[in-house]
Amino acid sequence: MKRYFKSFFKSQPNQIKDQPKSTFSSGDIYNGDLQKTQANYQSLSPLTFFKRSAMIYPNRIAIVHNTSRMDYKTFYQRSVKLASQLAKVGVEKGHTVSVMLSNTPAMLEAHMGVPMSGAVLHTMNTRLDADTIAFQMDHAETKVLITDLEFSKTMKAALEKCNVRPIVIDYVDPEFDIEGQRLSDIEYEAFLSAGDVNYQWELPENEWDAISVNYTSGTTGNPKGVVYHHRGATLMCYSNNLTSGLCNHPTYLWTLPMFHCNGWCFPWSIAAVAGTNICLRWVRPEPIYEAIANEKVDLLCGAPIVMSSILNATALEKRSFEHQVTFVVAAAPPPESVLKAMTDEGFKVVHVYGLTESYGPSVVNTWKEEWDVLPSEEKAKKQARQGVNYPSLENLTVMDPLTMQEVPKDGGTMGEVMLQGNNIMKGYLKNSSATKEAFSKGWFHTGDLGVIHPDGYIQLKDRSKDIIISGGENISSIEIENTLYKHDSISAVAVVGRPHEKWGETPCAFVELSEGATISEDELLKFCRDNMAHYKCPTTIKFCELPKTSTGKIQKFKLRNSDFLEQ
Repeated sequence: MKRYFKSFFKSQPNQIKDQPKSTFSSGDIYNGDLQKTQANYQSLSPLTFFKRSAMIYPNRIAIVHNTSRMDYKTFYQRSVKLASQLAKVGVEKGHTVSVMLSNTPAMLEAHMGVPMSGAVLHTMNTRLDADTIAFQMDHAETKVLITDLEFSKTMKAALEKCNVRPIVIDYVDPEFDIEGQRLSDIEYEAFLSAGDVNYQWELPENEWDAISVNYTSGTTGNPKGVVYHHRGATLMCYSNNLTSGLCNHPTYLWTLPMFHCNGWCFPWSIAAVAGTNICLRWVRPEPIYEAIANEKVDLLCGAPIVMSSILNATALEKRSFEHQVTFVVAAAPPPESVLKAMTDEGFKVVHVYGLTESYGPSVVNTWKEEWDVLPSEEKAKKQARQGVNYPSLENLTVMDPLTMQEVPKDGGTMGEVMLQGNNIMKGYLKNSSATKEAFSKGWFHTGDLGVIHPDGYIQLKDRSKDIIISGGENISSIEIENTLYKHDSISAVAVVGRPHEKWGETPCAFVELSEGATISEDELLKFCRDNMAHYKCPTTIKFCELPKTSTGKIQKFKLRNSDFLEQ
């Protein structure tokens, strides 16, 4: 047989050699007259998804709010009317429309109607003080303010402090009897009713145009305005739905504040798959369980504090359900005991990581089936990692910030987590120096310290400002926190550096105990020494209620205050 093939190939002419030589054109033949035109190129925008879903599924329920239900046709028409009215009062491309709203239908309509008018949406944290709100509105040059009656006291004070004089529109929630003071003669429903349902809104001329601005917490000075563009928001829709496993018509429960990174872009993501938004004005266990059981919720998101709320619900508040519900959790990885408890309750937990500057989550702990059979301790180690890049994040790595060289993939060498991709902000509004610093050497510098494991998954070790340097040794506050979280008595914990005359600083752990739990400082210190290197162990443990943001993140900067440390 071998001799046959040898003789066969010898008998064939040299096909390549015998062909006449071709004359090749110089340059790239795939450009030239192959250009972008209106027919083959349109700017990416999540508004396209919304328009499509309203056209195909006009009768499908888009929003559930307490006892009210709104279909996609009505949702779309109301958003168009909002856009038309904003244009009528003088809002133009690039103007800012600020909103102080809970997770209500008006907030969802703002996510659609404001960019439909060409304006930029500014969603404000409902727990902010008047000074911070005034700063944000002045910095963003707010033209129109839509504000919920519930927050009228704070907003009245903010409007008195700020320099801008926006058109104020009061939102009075028709589903709840909210106490508050009207700040304007214009009421939201009346404003919408005068709108034009046939208003011809347009997609952005450039997908790089701003769609929203979200302000950072401002723990080290004035907050920075993080600007999102239509392209990034669109690609986040794809990423969110792929990562969460969402297909047509999911039901999404709003436990995540929509003011936080535009609800991780989920208002637009759910519209892309014609899903149903279940609004929660207040995040409490009973309505969460009611929604899951009655509305067959597929997905909810939030910080670990939301999981704690679910798990600590009373027997009267809980409802049984047979379908699987996905919970996407950000911030620190939940302790193994919490993950097991959530699984027992019927939840699938997906761990993500991101920042305001990356439109919310941009890294996900993509779980592999082969890990299901690992011993519980090894499985917990896998679950503790932040993971790999979102589909819309092109590059994720950990580098030495001085040399910009990637650290070894050994799971031990620390560096700074760096990101590159289309779901990274345009930059900081009116702050070119901060933007330049954040994008230094072609990467977004997160300020988070981490390692890369051999399989490419990253794991956070600390914020660069949270690393504790004791006697010249770097100690990860997260490592100490993870150890303490293994104790059943602990509900929440945060570790910061405490000044020390000899060592420079030593770890101080602030602990919030689970309901009904009792344990002494000495017992917890012994637990730490039994489970980690002694030099890493906290020297002090303080029991208190931890200060948290409205999204459940622990405010370590407050714990570093001498008042806390000296308690």
